[in-house]
Amino acid sequence: MTIVSVDLADRPYDIRVEAGLLDRIPDFVSPFVRNGRLLIVTDTNVEELLWPDVQACLAHANIDTALYVLPAGESGKSWTELERLTDWLLENHVERSDHIVALGGGVVGDITGFAAHIVKRGCSFVQIPTTLLAQVDSSVGGKTAINSRSGKNLVGAFHQPSLVLIDPDVLQSLPRRQLASGFAEVVKYGLIDDADFFDWCDTHLEAFFDGDAEAREYAIVHSVKSKARIVAADETELTGTRALLNLGHTFGHALEADTGFSDRLFHGEAVATGMVLAFRYSARLELCATQDADRVAKVLHRAGLPVTLSDAGVTAKGARLVEHMLHDKKMAGGKLPFLLARGIGKTFLNKDVDLADIAAFLDNQD
Repeated sequence: MTIVSVDLADRPYDIRVEAGLLDRIPDFVSPFVRNGRLLIVTDTNVEELLWPDVQACLAHANIDTALYVLPAGESGKSWTELERLTDWLLENHVERSDHIVALGGGVVGDITGFAAHIVKRGCSFVQIPTTLLAQVDSSVGGKTAINSRSGKNLVGAFHQPSLVLIDPDVLQSLPRRQLASGFAEVVKYGLIDDADFFDWCDTHLEAFFDGDAEAREYAIVHSVKSKARIVAADETELTGTRALLNLGHTFGHALEADTGFSDRLFHGEAVATGMVLAFRYSARLELCATQDADRVAKVLHRAGLPVTLSDAGVTAKGARLVEHMLHDKKMAGGKLPFLLARGIGKTFLNKDVDLADIAAFLDNQD
């Protein structure tokens, strides 16, 4: 087992990564059982694919469970579902000393963490991410949220988990498209400040998607180590260091908004396109070489990810996409910071981007 510590001053926690970990889940969650029972939140996909075995494993250890099932997909991160989930927690007599278990992908982790933050003024929770995207990104760092009509993740809070349990074996059940969506976030860690890891992603891409267990575990462990390091340095984005993790997200969230936060465009797919756009815009400003932007696009395309607006199914004009960006939670003083790049592994935060120029740039992208 690999144990990665998130070294926050007042509430450090561990990320445990091991193939087959779910088969031993009682070993890790037993300390969080109250009156012989765990409160667990999942979604319809995980309920079908993983829950029967997880439940049987817990029952064998004499751990009863109460299960709440969210609809799969971004629709699960809504005000309506948050109300239903918090009502369910209260009906099940949740206490502030409880640890609510989030068993699922990013949607499950985000809404469960937010519900844990607000119910009875704060409960604890445990993340057991079951998608690659959640394993390498959303389960680590304490960002919790729901979506609103104005945009993605605009209502939320920083609420760190008590423990993160990652089993790479669960990736075997993921469709290729879901796996690729998570791989975009893996590549991101190379692009922001680790060119050698980007090279590794390029070299080991086929092995990763062919199911090589060693490659998959290495990608997960390296990614969570990178995120843990950045989160420990800047938990709530006060210094700007953590903002590096948003590479591709300002463009990407606008693409998600334009496609209705639906399965038409997965989050990781939007981020992939957004990262290519960030590099292409950086090349337009002569901050990085066009060859760097082309290489980023090539690697992500090989992974099966969209790398152009047309690939992403987006036909909106640049002005419309910029309208979506105006709802971005990073807006400050009428300015929207963008993550740009001086090269692969050399991402930086630019607070002086002209949104009219962004619109014109997007009008010239296919």
